[in-house]
Amino acid sequence: MQKNRFISYLPYLIVIIAILSLFNMNGSGVTETLSYQDLQKTLKNEKITESQLSIGENVTTVHGVYTKDERQVGFTATIPSTTDEISAVIEELDESKLTIVDADASNLFLDTLLTLIPFIFFGVFAVWMINRMNGAGGANSKAFEFSKSRARLEGKIRVRFDDVAGCDEEKQEMQEIIEYLKYPKKFEKMGARIPKGILLVGHPGTGKTLLAKAVAGEANVPFYSISGSDFVEMFVGVGASRVRDMFKKAQQTAPCMIFIDEIDAVGRQRGAGFGGGHDEREQTLNQLLVEMDGMEDNTGVVVIAATNRPDVLDPALLRAGRFDRQITVSLPDRKGREAILKVHARNKHLAQDIDLGALAKRTPGFSGADLENVLNEAAILAVRENSDEIHMKQIDEAIDRVMMGPAKVSRTYDEKTKKLVAYHESGHAIVGLFLENAQVVQKVTIIPRGQAGGYNLMTPKEEKMMNTKNDLMASITSYMGGRVAEEMFFDDVTTGAVNDIERATNLAKDMVTLYGMSDLGPIKYNSGNENVFLGRDYNSPNNVSGEVAYEIDQEVRKIVNGCHDKAMEIIRAHSDELERIAAALIEYETLTAEQIQRVVKGEDISSDFSSKKNTQPEAAAA
Repeated sequence: MQKNRFISYLPYLIVIIAILSLFNMNGSGVTETLSYQDLQKTLKNEKITESQLSIGENVTTVHGVYTKDERQVGFTATIPSTTDEISAVIEELDESKLTIVDADASNLFLDTLLTLIPFIFFGVFAVWMINRMNGAGGANSKAFEFSKSRARLEGKIRVRFDDVAGCDEEKQEMQEIIEYLKYPKKFEKMGARIPKGILLVGHPGTGKTLLAKAVAGEANVPFYSISGSDFVEMFVGVGASRVRDMFKKAQQTAPCMIFIDEIDAVGRQRGAGFGGGHDEREQTLNQLLVEMDGMEDNTGVVVIAATNRPDVLDPALLRAGRFDRQITVSLPDRKGREAILKVHARNKHLAQDIDLGALAKRTPGFSGADLENVLNEAAILAVRENSDEIHMKQIDEAIDRVMMGPAKVSRTYDEKTKKLVAYHESGHAIVGLFLENAQVVQKVTIIPRGQAGGYNLMTPKEEKMMNTKNDLMASITSYMGGRVAEEMFFDDVTTGAVNDIERATNLAKDMVTLYGMSDLGPIKYNSGNENVFLGRDYNSPNNVSGEVAYEIDQEVRKIVNGCHDKAMEIIRAHSDELERIAAALIEYETLTAEQIQRVVKGEDISSDFSSKKNTQPEAAAA
């Protein structure tokens, strides 16, 4: 900060020093030009401290300095170059302080150069200041580079495939690109054409950008990185110019990689906007299509793009010869999550009893970014508690923070509300314990987090590629467990089940309209849960008649009410176990899967909390 401030003041300092130097060059006082008569008076009346005679063929120039009122005054005069005149002047001067110079022997070039030095200096300084104003530090930054490419060139990429985990198949697909960038002749000899463009598709946080960097790092080639939004400007034609400039620079540094992040910002379907579209964005897309067509095969330039909305991309962008290879970067499975945790745990001081495999099993649906965030939050909590290592209690709290937010331990319940929340969460737990195909209960807590008064952490028994109808029905039944517990034990309902009802309703709608899991048969109807591209889908016709819409509502109601009745049946059959879990939650606030199993069996778990009452990991870490 201080260094930057000094640099900003440096030009003003140079100007001040230059001005002072010019004053010193002209002497310490005033310089006078004297006539012949004034010169004679000055020589007689003043004490000359320094003098110089420059004798020429016709005239002689007299230079001198005398003291007047305690200041130095310089003077100059000319006299005829006769013997009498020169002798008269010399007699008036102190010979010890007199210098005689031959004017004919003077260096005209050197004298002229010395005269011009101040002007040269100020000219150079003015040019430097103009360049600075038009450069990175001025207010008109990049004023002359408005249409140039904004792609950032990264020469030394340190990311390698060892730093990317949980996507082995994706790395195998990208291995060919590395081989091509390293050994292009091998592909040319076989007559193979490497894909010009590769589109990485996947949920946010799955590692698309990291994978692209790893390819450039493994191939050791220049890496141009740009976002799709960097192309689009207010002025029509600027984005197209930037695309041309980007490909021109890339071809000059081939072999290299161009990475376009969030390509959907510029590659959206043409003609799908209100009022006829977006001219600037569509011209930019047209230029991108032309440039990718214009690249010759095996030129050494590979374009990799990333998006999580492939459904809105223009079809021309995805055809063969452009982005003709599409790689889906999926959420990692259990094995992949464990590998990702090992990568992010390299610089973490984990306790010896930490089992990353068990942690991966407890975090289904987490992306690589989520897992990195979990370990980072756990490290922050360890520092907060002045711990030398990261223990399991910090990781437990970190998972809860990532999923639901920090624990609000300062919020206090009254006894009735606390009991309501305990029975509500116990209802979810009982359904999860005793319903076939239900998810496994890992943790139950009544400590508020985010907008929730409490929550259940439930994970699938095993991760599947697809869900069956029984799996989905079991999920809806689990959502209904909390509401049913309120109805049975309090003869009343609360607003605490609002999220459960919303999720159950959406899942039931998908079963009817998308998955064909109802009496309406295997037919796809409209669903409100699909990603909508407003410009394309706003005026799309509704393919559901009023009669069919009514039947859909009836089927959704039938599924939800059936699951509600099933939850009621299970809770009635296991009401004693529910009350035991609720009592334990009221007393201890948080129960793990192993503790829940012991409570259901009627065992005493007070020894787990004997050190101090209500010292759960959440409360300690919060």
